[in-house]
Parts: sequence; C-alpha cells; structure tokens
Amino acid sequence: MQFIIIAYDGKDEGALQRRLAVRDAHLQSAQKMYESGKLLYAAGIYDDGGWLSGSMMIFDFPSRKKLDSWLKTEPYVTGNVWREIKINRAQVAPFCTGNK
Repeated sequence: MQFIIIAYDGKDEGALQRRLAVRDAHLQSAQKMYESGKLLYAAGIYDDGGWLSGSMMIFDFPSRKKLDSWLKTEPYVTGNVWREIKINRAQVAPFCTGNK
C-alpha cells in the first residue's frame, strides 16, 4: 500500500533549530528507507518566505500499522519537528515509477 505523508513543522521560535538538530538523522533514515524500496519520493515544503516548513513523503508499506510503527522512530517526529502530520493512502501513477 502506498501512503502520502504531508507533515508541517511547528511555527514557534525554536522550530528551525529543532529541524536542523535532527536533519542529518532524518536524511540518513530517509536514504535507508529509499534504498529498501519503502520510500518512493520525498520533498521539502517551503513557505512563502523561502524557509523549509514541512515535508512530503510517499511510502510503500504493507499496512498502515507498519507505517505508523516506522513513524514513531522518524527523527522529525522524535525530535518534535513535525507538529501536524496528514497521512492518506495514495497510488503513484505507473508512469512515474517506471512501471507500465
């Protein structure tokens, strides 16, 4: 099953510092997920001022329960970066994945 996560950072004064503090761990985790085939796509979300304000990630997990289990270990969750997380089932178009 594919899922899209759209997650927004906190807007408080310490939000950017929290993001930067765990950014390397987040990117390392994302790379491992990508190499394992679970992470299909990812992008940072920028606000109108040009600052990172969230993330978009598309995953392929066998179930929502497995996704939720992984999410508990995601550095932007454990580091209190993401304050609002939206998760929906999704389906990447076949022409975007190389499948025809």
